[in-house]
Amino acid sequence: MSRDEVIVRFEDVSFEYGHKYPIITGVSFPVRRGAKITLMGQNGAGKSTLFGLIMAAHKPDSGQIHIGHGLTIATARQVIPRDQMDLTVREFFEKCFTKKVYDIDPRIAKVLEVVHLTAPLDKIIKTFSGGQQARLLLASALIQDPDLLLLDEPTNNLDKAGIEHLTQFLIDYKKTCIVISHDADFLNAFSTGVLYLDVFKRTIEQYVGNYFDVVKDITARIERENKKNAQLAKEIQENKDKANFFAQKGGKMRNVAKKMRDKTESLESEMMDVRQEDKTIRQFVVPSQPEIVGDILYITSYITIKNHKPVTHKSDIKLKRNTHLLIKGPNGIGKTTLLETIARGTKGTKIMDDIIVGYYRQDFSTLNFEDTVRESLMEVMDKKVEENMRGTAARFLITSEMIGTKIGRLSEGQKGLVAFARLVLQKPGLLILDEPTNHINFRHIPVIAEALNKYDGAMILVSHVPEFVKQIRIDQVLDLEK
Repeated sequence: MSRDEVIVRFEDVSFEYGHKYPIITGVSFPVRRGAKITLMGQNGAGKSTLFGLIMAAHKPDSGQIHIGHGLTIATARQVIPRDQMDLTVREFFEKCFTKKVYDIDPRIAKVLEVVHLTAPLDKIIKTFSGGQQARLLLASALIQDPDLLLLDEPTNNLDKAGIEHLTQFLIDYKKTCIVISHDADFLNAFSTGVLYLDVFKRTIEQYVGNYFDVVKDITARIERENKKNAQLAKEIQENKDKANFFAQKGGKMRNVAKKMRDKTESLESEMMDVRQEDKTIRQFVVPSQPEIVGDILYITSYITIKNHKPVTHKSDIKLKRNTHLLIKGPNGIGKTTLLETIARGTKGTKIMDDIIVGYYRQDFSTLNFEDTVRESLMEVMDKKVEENMRGTAARFLITSEMIGTKIGRLSEGQKGLVAFARLVLQKPGLLILDEPTNHINFRHIPVIAEALNKYDGAMILVSHVPEFVKQIRIDQVLDLEK
C-alpha cells in the first residue's frame, strides 16, 4: 500500500449541533496513509467533534466523508466515560472489541507495557490516578491496532516520563495518527502536517511541515494580510473622501465621483478575510475569603501508593492565609487521592470551620453536567447578581450563547474555563487545584498562572507542567516520592 494513498477524505462537509452550534461549513481535506497530523483550534472550535465525524459517531449535514475500504480507526478520548469507571482493567479493554477476544490477557499485558503502566487486571478503573487513566485511554486505542489512530489531548495528566515515553512511541509509529494537543514541544516532535480548525470561519486549513514551522508560516501570513489590508483601507478612505468632494461640486464632477466610488468598491473586494487569532481570556483575580486569621489547614498524615499498596506517612504541614503548597510526585503515587482527602477533611487532614473551599478537579466532577452554565455559576455566588455573573463569565470567553448551554455539552477546555469562573465567583479561603492546565488553550495559561501567583488565600497545587509552576509563588513543597 502506497504511503501517498488517501485513507480519509472530507468533501464539502458541513456539520452543526442544531442552528445555534455550527461547527464546520463546506470543509474539504485529505488524510494520507502514514501521516502524523496535528489538529489545531481554539477551545470549543469542534476538534473533538471532527474526530466524531471521522469515527461516524456524527453524520454530516451535507457533503461526504470517504473512509478507505476496510480502514480500522480507534480513538483515545480525553477522559474515561463515567459509566466505565467501575469496570476492572480487563472489562475496560474487553469493551474495545465488538467480539469476544480469547487471548485478551496477554494482549492487555503487551499494550500496558507499551504505555509504561503496570496494573492488576482486576483493579477497578476509578482507583487509578489521572495520569494512569490517561495511559489506559491510550492503551485502549493501541490494543485495537488501528490503521488510523486519533488521540485527543493524550498528554493530559501525564508526568514528564509519561510524555517522553508517548513522544518516542509516536516518533516510531508506522501508521497514521491525528493528534489534538496544546503541548507545542510534544506536537513538534512528530508532526508532519497541521489541520487548523478556524472557529470563526468554521473552515479547515491544511499545512505541511512540522508544528513550529506551520505556526511560523501562519503568523507570517497573517502579518502580510494585515499589512496589505491596512494599505488598502488607507487607499479606500482616500477615494471615499475624493468621491464626496467631487460629488459636492456637481455637473461633470459627479461622473468623476462615480468613478472614484467604483474604484473604492474594487479596492474593497481586494480586502483579505484575515484569519482571526484565538482569543485569550482577560486578566482576572481569584478573591480570597475575607477576615480569615490563623491556620486554615492541617495535614498530620497522608498515604502514598507503592506497588499498588498504600503506605502511611506522618507530616506536620500547616497552611495559613497567603501560603501556597505544591504537591509533587509521579503518576499513580496518590496526589489526587490526597487532594480529595484534604477536600473532605479526612484521614489525617483537617480544614478549619467556616472555610470556603474552591476545588478544581481534573475530571470536572465538581460540576453538574446537567446544569446550564448560568446555573453552575450562580450556584456558587453569595449574592446572586446576574450582571456580576455575566461580567465574570465574559472574562473567560463564556459568551451569552454559552450561558444557556448545559455543562455536559461543552468541550473539556470550556468546562475548565467555567470551573475557573466559578472559583472567582466563589471567593474561597482554600484553593485546591488538580492539574488546572489540562485541556486549557496554551494562550490562557500565563493569565491563569498570574492569577494564582497573586492569590492571597491558602492554596494547594498539583501540576506536571514545570513552565506553569515556575510562574507561581510556591512557599512549601510536599514531594510524595520522598
